[in-house]
Amino acid sequence: MSATATLRGEFTKGFLKENPVFALLLGLCPTLAVTTSSINGLGMGLATMAVLLGSNLVISVIKNLIPDKVRIPCYIVIIATFVTIIDLSMGAYLPELHEALGIFIPLIVVNCLVLGRAEAFASRNSAFSSLVDAVSMGIGFTLALTVLGAVREVLGFGTLFGSQIIPEAFPGISVFILPPGAFLALGFMVAAARVLTARLEKAAKSRQGFITAAEAAAAAAAANKETQGAEA
Repeated sequence: MSATATLRGEFTKGFLKENPVFALLLGLCPTLAVTTSSINGLGMGLATMAVLLGSNLVISVIKNLIPDKVRIPCYIVIIATFVTIIDLSMGAYLPELHEALGIFIPLIVVNCLVLGRAEAFASRNSAFSSLVDAVSMGIGFTLALTVLGAVREVLGFGTLFGSQIIPEAFPGISVFILPPGAFLALGFMVAAARVLTARLEKAAKSRQGFITAAEAAAAAAAANKETQGAEA
């Protein structure tokens, strides 16, 4: 496999196949709590991605300097540093969003997605690979929260990113802005993601099998031609 294909695979893995929410089921606490609207989901996802980028980069650079016995506390301190930066920045420049997300911004420190990528990937790979992983997982997490928030907002309020897209006469399905609605919507979306992933993998295998068969046929034809040339 070429380096380009490997890099592309690392970059796109978090979108669907290893999506933090739909495939790995990580970070479900903020996923279920803040996605009452699409803007909340987008804001939470971007904040988490920013922390992922900073923590993955720093941990990958200093991983050899951290004693193995205290690596988890060190990772948490690094993550907490970036969470504090994001928390204060959002409070200063995006006060309304900061207030809406509330305690879930500081709780990024204990988000299993961030700590999991630090332990499973950043501590074992180069800085560049860790950045690619952070972008991939961050985009996947942001997409998942934004889509879930959009579904709940449309069904619950009839709006999307605060704009009315369904006539105001629409009463709204109030369950989707409540915790049970979050579980219900997430369950259907996880099922849909699993079905889509399975179909894409099946299509990829079929395409690979066709390419392999074509290559084998071409090789056989070349060998037959050489044989005929030698006999002549």
